[in-house]
Amino acid sequence: MVARGIDVSTWQGNIDFNKVKASGIDFVIIRAGYGIGNKDDWFEANYQKAKAARLHVGAYWYSYANSSQDARAEARSFGSVLKGKQFDYPVYFDMEEKSQLARGVAFCSELVTAFCTEMEKQGYYAGFYTSLYYLNTVISNQVKNRFTLWIAQWANRCTYAGPYGLWQYSSHGSIPGIAGRVDMNYSYIDFPSIIVGKGFNGYGKQAKPTPAKKSVDVLAQEVLKGLWGNGNDRKSRLQAAGFDYNAVQRKVNELMGQGSALIKTGDHVQVVRAITYTGQPFTCWYNVYTVMELHGDRAVIGVNGVVTAAINVNNLRKI
Repeated sequence: MVARGIDVSTWQGNIDFNKVKASGIDFVIIRAGYGIGNKDDWFEANYQKAKAARLHVGAYWYSYANSSQDARAEARSFGSVLKGKQFDYPVYFDMEEKSQLARGVAFCSELVTAFCTEMEKQGYYAGFYTSLYYLNTVISNQVKNRFTLWIAQWANRCTYAGPYGLWQYSSHGSIPGIAGRVDMNYSYIDFPSIIVGKGFNGYGKQAKPTPAKKSVDVLAQEVLKGLWGNGNDRKSRLQAAGFDYNAVQRKVNELMGQGSALIKTGDHVQVVRAITYTGQPFTCWYNVYTVMELHGDRAVIGVNGVVTAAINVNNLRKI
């Protein structure tokens, strides 16, 4: 699945979550607090109004921890603020302070582990937030694979090679109901089914998962919009979310009127969606292009021997 979301804190002030929901946002991750014992001034209002608007809700805690003991104390503060509430998205440890990140892999990995395991002891589905750069430089592979990831990379696509749940793709979003800018996110995992179904985050063990799996038809339309990436990236995302990649890809090929097997080097094609293989838009100056190279679902197209772009074959129509 692909769901659109935002994350908010006291800096967004008074939010109209009904307008947020109506704009197509599916979930919100709300800052609950920071440090040891400091609750976000807008947390209670944000939680109540987001729930009333029927948004999926998660939470995060901004860390100032200088030791694993501090991190566990922050987690206990977090749990105290969350008590009595229900969250069908994960609860996250937010580690951004330069004084923390400068201390390297062992220290940062220790902080994440201390905080997240303390949250798990309290019955929460825990993960952590960091930028792609620091994920690759100060977090051990063991920790990356242990807890669900929320990655900040303000770009057209997330280039992290491993599995992740949330991608924060912009810090300058504009959404009805919010004055000023807001962080924008995509979710690639059906967290509500996991969390509600297994009784985490304030839900009882007998609770039933509420969201239904998306159909192959819906997923194929999302693929055509570029929401699931290309090539192996698309395959890994769909499979990680529990979907049948082959069934979805067959439907995509059917909707496009062709599949990669129908296009070969030298064919003349039309561009039906002007997006490069890496997700960048480009301008089509010609009606007909020639396939100059073909590697799997990646086609290089051009005119009169001059390369125009590399593009997914599913964005081409053979003529």
